[in-house]
Amino acid sequence: MNPQEQLEQRGKFRMTVFEEEYFQGKSCEFTFECQNILDRDFRKIRSIKVENCPWVGYEYPEFQGQQFILEKGDYPCYQAWSGNSSYRTEHMLSFRPIKCANHSDSKITLYECEDFMGRKFEMCEDYPSLQAMGWCSKDVPSIKVNSGAWVGYQFPGYRGYQYIFERDRHQGEYRCYKEYGTQAHTNQIQSMRRIQQ
Repeated sequence: MNPQEQLEQRGKFRMTVFEEEYFQGKSCEFTFECQNILDRDFRKIRSIKVENCPWVGYEYPEFQGQQFILEKGDYPCYQAWSGNSSYRTEHMLSFRPIKCANHSDSKITLYECEDFMGRKFEMCEDYPSLQAMGWCSKDVPSIKVNSGAWVGYQFPGYRGYQYIFERDRHQGEYRCYKEYGTQAHTNQIQSMRRIQQ
């Protein structure tokens, strides 16, 4: 990517983080990824304003730990981004933009076994319950993202751990649950939705 394209890409993504709840205290605007907010002399992130395009936040530096989807809007406190999670954390220490999100053109394929084996199901819509739409298990052992970006949730109703699946990461291929994220300890995914652009 040439320098002009890099500048244009940066302007597309914009997020402001605050050290205190309700957009108080020290703040910093980002148009690109941050591997460790502590390197910016922040102690923590307690509130966020996402102005353009979606981002994914991580519990630990270097994009490790629990993942949190951050779509356009205001997040006045940590419960706003982790409120539906069964595992609440006040920590968000790294984040990056999600570059391939395209709500109107998203397609994903779920597989009943690892390495894209067994029965499969293609999705183009949001499903608050995979079992209600016909998936006969609480588990999704492998996933292939054909286009766009998705967020999978551990439980029905978009609750529990969040896993971000992107076409431009891993070539869109997630062969087993260990590739879902560093916090993935199971292949349990019971609801999925497209990430809003």
